Formats: sequence, structure tokens, C-alpha cells
Amino acid sequence: MAGEGVFTTTVVGSWPRPSWLIAELRRKNRGEITYEQFSEVADEAVLLAVKYQEDAGVEVLSDGEQRRDNFYSFVADKLEGIKLMTVAEVMDFVKDKQRYEELLRRLDVPAFAIKSPVAVATIRKKRPIALDELKFLKKHTKSRIKIPLPGPYMLTRASWIDPVSREAYWDREDLAKEYVKLLREEIKALAEAGADFIQLDEPTLTEVVYGGESSQTFMCAALFSKTDPTEELKFATELVNKVVQGISGVRIGVHVCRGNWSRAEGSLLSGDYKPLIPYFQEMKIDQLVLEFATQRAGELKVFEGVSGIKELGLGVVNPRTDEVEPVEQIIAKTKEAVKYFDPDKIYLNPDCGFGTFAESPVNKPKIAYEKLVSMVRAAEQLRKEYGG
Repeated sequence: MAGEGVFTTTVVGSWPRPSWLIAELRRKNRGEITYEQFSEVADEAVLLAVKYQEDAGVEVLSDGEQRRDNFYSFVADKLEGIKLMTVAEVMDFVKDKQRYEELLRRLDVPAFAIKSPVAVATIRKKRPIALDELKFLKKHTKSRIKIPLPGPYMLTRASWIDPVSREAYWDREDLAKEYVKLLREEIKALAEAGADFIQLDEPTLTEVVYGGESSQTFMCAALFSKTDPTEELKFATELVNKVVQGISGVRIGVHVCRGNWSRAEGSLLSGDYKPLIPYFQEMKIDQLVLEFATQRAGELKVFEGVSGIKELGLGVVNPRTDEVEPVEQIIAKTKEAVKYFDPDKIYLNPDCGFGTFAESPVNKPKIAYEKLVSMVRAAEQLRKEYGG
């Protein structure tokens, strides 16, 4: 895995889906067309997403997750034993329905638009998780490629619902072993096929720390009994390390945010990364992809005196706002990061994706593009000062 210069620019993953793609996505989900038929339509949307990123000057790009319903539920297309359930459907398995409804209102969650992949039978792979996405991108861009994958902890929490999942797996630890195996196989295949960067999405790590009385938000399918945050974070760290153990030749990162489903900042989690730092230090990965464009994420000074973190994917633009961050603002934020990381260990990226959930993107392509342009211009100016 070679270095890539200073202040490399990239994305977190998702791009707003065109309305015509969403229409075909609904048809696929209703069983009116096959995944293969849908994917042919999605090819055109991928080319559009790639064009935006290339025109903006982004160096390591993604396919915009155009084939995915959202950043983790899409595995229902790839794995047998998974049933896609809306947040509203999950309510049937929640004991305290009133509290659940109140949480959804407070979090501004579109209950019928967001879906979770629930394990209902033994999970088996029916097609690669993301290898098809990489192969298509390889044909249509010379840029370096990032492939986001849902992390093992995220997948385990999202798909384990008692008693539904217990038909196939006695507990979520058994389910986690299945996901570790599948993700390891996929990452090895992606690395062999030429992926440059594989990103494991683990947004619920901040929810574990700052999620209050609930042990799971809607992203994790349902509200169940309170679990100990320390045990959860240890479990998540172990799963990540089991997935990446012994894999080389490709940059592997972990992305952590505070949720990205609503523009109502007050409905999203707040709190800095300090409680997570010890677990980040234990993760055997190359890069942490973190959000810092929102004040809710705290300050970069949490890295003061911290060792053992190789690279930082620095969030410098907020995907949920209309305001395009000025170049000077991005430069100032990046210079803060230089206090704690060498310039060649800092990537610039948005805080999160621009279209996390297909039915409810957090921004429009025009604004997303302008934000990427501002980020790229900031990187160019930074290189003049720091070299590279």
C-alpha cells in the first residue's frame, strides 16, 4: 500500500440518487424487476456520480452507493437469510412501543423510508457484497477507488432482533462470526481486484457512548435492553480487528459519525471522540474517517498526546447544509489537524455521505458538488504551503 501525497481528497461514500433510479429501486424492492435489471439502470447513475466527483477534482472516489438502498441495508440484495424491514415494521418486536415512537419523532426519522437488514435465517452469500461495484468502476474511471462496506459491529447490531434472528443464530455473537467471515472474504476479493481504499462504516460507535438510555437507535433496528458501553466498544473493536487481521495491500479505514439521516442537527448525537480514542488506538486499521465539520463532533485537540493512530480522514464539509464551506475555513480546520498528524497522514473528506438513505438524501447534487470543489481547492492551496 503506497502513500498518496499530502492532503489527499476523497469522499465518504454516498451521493444523492436520481429520482428515476429511486423509482427503479422501489420496483426492485417490490419484486417487479431483478437485482440485475436494477443494476443495469444503476450503472447510469454511477457514471453520473463519478462525473461529479471527477469534475470536482476528487482523487479517491466512490460509486456514490447508487446500487444501495442505504449504506447497510443493501446487503439484503447480496445475502440470503436477510429480510429488509422498515423502521415501522420493526415496531412489532419492540416491547415499549410508545417510547420507540417518541424516539422516532425526536430523531426526525422517516419510519417508512429507512430499512434495516434483519437476519431471519442462516446467512449465505448469493452474490459478492461490493465486488460488482468495484469492477464497474474499474472500467469507467482511472481514479483511485474507495469501496465503503458496513462494518461488522454495525451489521451485527442492525440485523439481530430477538426472537426473529434466534431462529438461525442463538445470539448476536454467533451472527457476528458470520459477518466477520463474509467481510474478510469480500475485502480480500476487493484488494485482489484493485481497490485502493476499503472503508468500514461503524457510525453506531458514537451512539454507544452518547445514545442515552436506548441501547439501539433506529439504525440498529430496534430498542432493546440497555447494554454496557465499555463491553459494546470492546466487542466492536474485536470484530473490526478480526475482519482486517492479516490483510495487506489495500488501505483500510473505519468511518465513525453521529448519524446522517436528517438536516435537523438537534436530532443528531453530540459529543467528542475522547471516549472512543482508546478503542481507536486498538484498531488495526490504516485510517480513521471522522467528522469535524460539525460542532457536534467536538475539537481536534482530543488527539493531543495520542499515539497509535496512523492516518486521519478529516471531515471538512458538512453534507447536511446548503452553505458551501469557504476554502479559507477548510484550510483553517486542516491546519488544526496538522498539529496532531503529519500532512501526508491527513485526507480531506466530507463528514459523511450526501445521500445516505436513498429515499431521504441530506443534500442535492449541485450543492454536494460545490462542497467538493471547495474541499479540493483548499487541498491545492495547502499543498503549496506544505509541499506535496
